[in-house]
Amino acid sequence: MKKVGIVMGSDSDKDVALKAVDVLKELGVPYEVHVYSAHRTPEEAAEFAKGARENGFGAIISIAGMAAHLGGVIAAYTTLPVVGVPVRSAGLGGMDALLATVQMPSGIPVAAVAVDGAANAALLCCEMLALTDEGLASRLESIREAGRAKVLEKNRRIEEELN
Repeated sequence: MKKVGIVMGSDSDKDVALKAVDVLKELGVPYEVHVYSAHRTPEEAAEFAKGARENGFGAIISIAGMAAHLGGVIAAYTTLPVVGVPVRSAGLGGMDALLATVQMPSGIPVAAVAVDGAANAALLCCEMLALTDEGLASRLESIREAGRAKVLEKNRRIEEELN
């Protein structure tokens, strides 16, 4: 099975990254986590991206706040899918990172999820990997069914209480 790379712009993004790690662990998908800054370590970020396919990665999650250029830097050096996770910041609540993540030039796509939405980024990467992995596709279906059952149970309790 291909790995998912998780690249944070700073170790201050660790709590957001852990949301992706939890999903990948639950689904049995191998992963690696790194800290590479688009601005402070651009050469290392580029080298990671350039070698990602050969190193067994199938998709990369980029987690960054503020200017959030990391996803674009990673995407510029690989044709693997890159999913950007904008991180909430004090000043603009993550809107700056969201806009930086989605405003990519034609030809260098970065998919984007919600601010701090690393769990969905991991699920999206797993859906891509599941195109060629029936076992992973089945595990994703199980997660969906568990979510459905959880909502239906909440509905049952609310109906009993309020109807």
